[in-house]
Amino acid sequence: MSASSAMDEKRSGIPLVADVDGTLLKTDLLLESYFELLAHRPRKALSAMTALKDGKAALKARLAELALIDIATLPLNEDVLAFLKAEKATGRPLYLASAADKRYVEALAAHVPLFNGVFGSEPGLNLAGASKAKVLCDAFGEGQFDYIGDAPVDEAVWRKASGVYIANASSRHLAAVRQWAPHAMPIGTRTRGWRDYLKGLRAHQWLKNILVFAPALAAHELGWPLIASVIAFVSFSLCASSVYILNDLLDLRGDRAHVRKRQRPFASGRVPLVAGIALVPILLSISLALALFLPPAFCAVLAGYYALTCAYSFLLKRKLLVDVVTLACLYGARLMAGAAAASVVLSPWLIAFAIFLFLSLALVKRCSELTDRKQAGSGDPVGRAYRLDDLPLLEIMAVASGYVAVLVLALYVHSDDVRVLYGYPDRLWLLCVPLLYWVSRVSLLTHRGAMHDDPVIFAVTDRVSQLVAVICGLVMLASM
Repeated sequence: MSASSAMDEKRSGIPLVADVDGTLLKTDLLLESYFELLAHRPRKALSAMTALKDGKAALKARLAELALIDIATLPLNEDVLAFLKAEKATGRPLYLASAADKRYVEALAAHVPLFNGVFGSEPGLNLAGASKAKVLCDAFGEGQFDYIGDAPVDEAVWRKASGVYIANASSRHLAAVRQWAPHAMPIGTRTRGWRDYLKGLRAHQWLKNILVFAPALAAHELGWPLIASVIAFVSFSLCASSVYILNDLLDLRGDRAHVRKRQRPFASGRVPLVAGIALVPILLSISLALALFLPPAFCAVLAGYYALTCAYSFLLKRKLLVDVVTLACLYGARLMAGAAAASVVLSPWLIAFAIFLFLSLALVKRCSELTDRKQAGSGDPVGRAYRLDDLPLLEIMAVASGYVAVLVLALYVHSDDVRVLYGYPDRLWLLCVPLLYWVSRVSLLTHRGAMHDDPVIFAVTDRVSQLVAVICGLVMLASM
């Protein structure tokens, strides 16, 4: 028998213990349980924090009693899972040991049936760091088990283990551990990068905030009003990203049940939840700092937008039709913000046009989600007040609201207000033709299941929509 074979045989008899948070899972069960509770029972989430007076383990136990986590949808670390399966195939005993509440750990072990036993936090015992090391030494003996962890807090356990394995190790962390454990072995590599964080900010959604330029451009105001609109755009974008992250943290379960949203950075585990917690106040602070350079009216609109989006994230998105009206208002808030930043009066015609167009787009968004679920055979959506049977009526509402927006435009062209800004206002009638085509096409694509999750992003990135925008721009220039 070769030396390596003898070593493999020796190791196959040593228990292999794996951590959970950040190791077998790409997420953190404590944060998962808290955000799940905060999303659906916010008062209970706030009251649960009082359990901290009895220690962190008491808080975990309280959350485990109140928050129902869908263990089957949590993102697994495939590298660690493959390693555990390979070790199990050799007959090696496997165990889970986590600082998470033991009930969650047992549920995970039932979902991933590889383990001979589990260790977890219980009231009076927070199984992390030195306390985890002591429990494992009592169970197996010091130096009589191997351990897979991922964080500096695991060092206390690694130092009592025979074999040291590091999941998703950065080169710096691996080098630091190898200074005292030269044979430490990495399992997988940390692939998290700036692109994942940028996706977490939903930077592509900043395209919506181009709407802040509309009031200044519609009023033919350039110079400082346009510069102020640029500042407003950046401020609004950072504020929106802060809310997007908060919404993603509160809707982890719903996102993981969605065919595309499950790939979002927080839902998929590519960006840690704790990073999201830090980014929310940082982005909001920078947004508010920029807002101070603009008129107080802009700050008021920004504050109203943030309050309404928080209300949407916690409550309104689960209310029938209230959610789409709220989304339409949030689109409209961008126009109000642009008008406030540029110190121009928002035209009543633009307000009316925006109300119906944005309500149409909000309804398209819901129709798109329902169509996707219908085609996938997934049943009624999670965390929403709609049923698949509602789809035909929602489609009618969407196209009707879009057509009313075009009607408002036609009435504007016939009004006296248009003659103040345009030398050839009758030419503006030509705008109605491409807009009718565009609204009809969006509705048809939505019905076919070919619509983006966000119709505003679709409108900006779709080539046909871009051509319609160019045609409308040329018509407006020809009408000057």
